[in-house]
Amino acid sequence: MSDTTASSTPDAVPDFKLSNAGAGPDPFSLSAVAADSDTDAVVLLFQRDYHCGNCRKQVQAIGDRYDEFEALNAAVVSILPEPVERASEWQESYDLPFALLADPNADVSDAYDQPVRFGVLGSLHDLVGRMPVAMVLDTRSGEPAVAYTYEGRMPADRPEIDDLLDEIRTLRGE
Repeated sequence: MSDTTASSTPDAVPDFKLSNAGAGPDPFSLSAVAADSDTDAVVLLFQRDYHCGNCRKQVQAIGDRYDEFEALNAAVVSILPEPVERASEWQESYDLPFALLADPNADVSDAYDQPVRFGVLGSLHDLVGRMPVAMVLDTRSGEPAVAYTYEGRMPADRPEIDDLLDEIRTLRGE
């Protein structure tokens, strides 16, 4: 078990609109997806960097099991703190069945308080400082609210896919 911060306290979330290199609408708007009555949850995956091998493994593993998220009326959204060209390279390589958003200035990542370690050095280079975060948002009311947050303490520290699916089942009362 890792030393990870995870919580299940409902909180309001900032809305955003970002360019989408993956599946779904471009640009991608959180409020538009949350307003869709067919979507019960949105899983946000805040990645570290284009070069991050653990990030690449995570999106591929989730892509392989995306049908399980769809069966729970959940959308997965991966947010990469890079320009859309770099996000497009991931999409070309992995053909992900979910949204892959470009956050070139890390504005959305920062708005969601994605942790950055090593002070100024970490803020200069995402691969060094930015830590992974996964969130499950409850969108059943049409207004997204944080149902679960997992903050990795190390680059490889990420929630298991089964844990994300279980969190979605819990918020759906299953």
